[in-house]
Amino acid sequence: MQKQAYKPMTLQELLETFGVEEDEDREQFQRLLAGMEAEGKIVRTRSKRYGVPERLNLVRGTLQGHPKGFGFVVPDTPGKPDVFVHPNDLNGAMDGDLVLARLQGGKRDGLRPEGEVVRILKRGRTFVVGTFTSPSRHFGFVIPDDRRLPADIFIPPEGRNGAKEGQKVVVQLHHYPDARHSAEGVVTEILGHKDDPGVDILSIIRKYQLPEEFPEDVLREAEQIPETIDPKELEGRRDLRDRTLVTIDGEDAKDLDDAVSVERLSNGHFRLGVHIADVSYYVKEGSALDREAYRRGCSVYLVDRVIPMLPPRLSNGICSLNPRVDRLTITCDMELNEQGDVVDYNIYPSVIRTRERMTYDAVKRILVDEDPELIERYEPLVDDFRLMARLARILRQRRMKRGAIDFNFSEAKIKVDDRGKPVEIVRRPRTIAESLIEEFMLAANETVAAHFARAEIPFLYRIHEKPDTEKLQSFFEFITHFGYSVRGQADKIRPRALQQLLEEIEGKPEETLISTVMLRSMKQARYAAECLGHFGLAARYYTHFTSPIRRYPDLMIHRIIREVLTEEFFSPQRIDQLNAQLPETADQASKRERIAIEAERETDDLKKAEFMMDRIGEEFEGLISSVTSFGIFVELENTVEGMVHVSYMNDDYYHYDEETYSLYGERTGKVYRIGDRVKVRVTGVNIDEHKVDFELVSKEEKEDEPAKTDRRGRRKGKRGRLREREDGKRKRKKGKRKKQK
Repeated sequence: MQKQAYKPMTLQELLETFGVEEDEDREQFQRLLAGMEAEGKIVRTRSKRYGVPERLNLVRGTLQGHPKGFGFVVPDTPGKPDVFVHPNDLNGAMDGDLVLARLQGGKRDGLRPEGEVVRILKRGRTFVVGTFTSPSRHFGFVIPDDRRLPADIFIPPEGRNGAKEGQKVVVQLHHYPDARHSAEGVVTEILGHKDDPGVDILSIIRKYQLPEEFPEDVLREAEQIPETIDPKELEGRRDLRDRTLVTIDGEDAKDLDDAVSVERLSNGHFRLGVHIADVSYYVKEGSALDREAYRRGCSVYLVDRVIPMLPPRLSNGICSLNPRVDRLTITCDMELNEQGDVVDYNIYPSVIRTRERMTYDAVKRILVDEDPELIERYEPLVDDFRLMARLARILRQRRMKRGAIDFNFSEAKIKVDDRGKPVEIVRRPRTIAESLIEEFMLAANETVAAHFARAEIPFLYRIHEKPDTEKLQSFFEFITHFGYSVRGQADKIRPRALQQLLEEIEGKPEETLISTVMLRSMKQARYAAECLGHFGLAARYYTHFTSPIRRYPDLMIHRIIREVLTEEFFSPQRIDQLNAQLPETADQASKRERIAIEAERETDDLKKAEFMMDRIGEEFEGLISSVTSFGIFVELENTVEGMVHVSYMNDDYYHYDEETYSLYGERTGKVYRIGDRVKVRVTGVNIDEHKVDFELVSKEEKEDEPAKTDRRGRRKGKRGRLREREDGKRKRKKGKRKKQK
């Protein structure tokens, strides 16, 4: 049906084409067509002919709702543009639903096509989290926490189940919205009053359906795994317990899945060892542990807790590379020259015993601060750390030279007390210690990916495809307003050209804006069963090999590696099985990763808003991080972002210049641009929407900034200022006359 020559056929024509004659075969063939039609893979037209959606002006994809009521259908086919759907054309579809949309021709704003939902294939939500409100003692409504569901959910009298005003609840949907009725459901769980401690994070956990508790069969299986290693388990493994290895992680990390070692070889080269916990040895394919890990996809790191992929007995116990105990690992040893090239490597099962459990802060204080107390405490390891730092710098220089893109975005570290109340927000530093581990993990991931790609063994890869040409061209046009350009054409761009731009804007006021717009013009990295390369890293081969405790793709990769290393050959049946299994595994892992990222971001935004609740009326300095037609966004030093609405900028009439992303004053000539330093006052906080409101106190005038500028931010002469002032007066008079009329 996907072939160009195919014309939609009736059931009888398809039966004749495939030579289906027996009654039993006919029934099976009809069931096959019905199943494919239910999944939206094929479509039956009004004339009862079958075809594929893309040949019938239809798009199959997932609906992403918007708080204002409209939505976008994100096609299943990568690379296809999203389809805008007007609120009147949703036809009962909700955020998260799998739908078929009919294209209506043309492109909205020159960017996206428009469409109408014509069929809901699968509902994306069966449960909704929200706040219960009761205008009557006989019925109630639940206001969804997720703003992508703009309509409240009706709760009939028999569906309240004890819910009271202001409580956070979980609702099971019984009836979905249509043209005449809103969604209807039944309260299945009361989380507590919305202001009770811990209820806010619990609501987010329920909203994203993150699994807190492990099923009983999974816990039983985990309990059967010994906490120590039997000597028999060391057969066929290389003994590395005499090698100097350490783990380097954050202070609060408990799932330590990677250890590193570096030493000089007699030929002057480096030997870098990356040793990863052999989780696949304990989590067998098809076991209860494996099925649950697949379902979860990854560990989720929220502000006040971790929702692990594996039970703590494994993730924090036998699989974690804790210091001075034997642990089973898979090692990737790499021999690197002074230029950082991998000239030789070896991948093998091993047993290790790490010397120390180091933290990023301790390693930074040794290497950068040269803390005498820590240097004395870890004296046997200090030279190793210095050698690691040198090798990490070589690897980074090599990576940047080949054109890898390195965004310089800050992350926040939010500290909470025992009741979950945020007490401090600081920028998470990116020190030599973090860079060191990052470079070593990248090197191991590339080496492993290259080995299995060249061996043509079924495998999982981490891919990042080239940016969409149209989006990139728009980005190129955007940066010209700041006086920048990028070498090369949008359809043939190399990552090195984009990295050169990032280096050029480093430290400039517009750095944050241009970096953000560049990131948005790129595609999301994802997992795939094909080795399509990683554009952002400028890497031909890349995978995720280094975190099997917290990422299912890594666990699956380890399973394949162990099979290759311990079995004499891959059977054709096993190859066929993996070829069929891996695309689905990649898709599931990518989806779970996106859910985890959304949940983590939402908890961060929630706690940032809560932190600012006690600071209403206080003044802070910050940088303008974004400018829109309705106001400016200001980011404080602690990474909290809030908005100054244009209606509160009452010293002038401000106009938005979409070409330069700036607001300029009609009378005063003041210009507010990305990167300008301002002082703001906190005027309000909306906890439910995780938003912070500011008002401007003052703007820092730069020494080289003219007091009066035109709408493009250029210096104006006296005559130009007078002319614009007169123009402004005429516009205001004209506006008053229109209102009077």
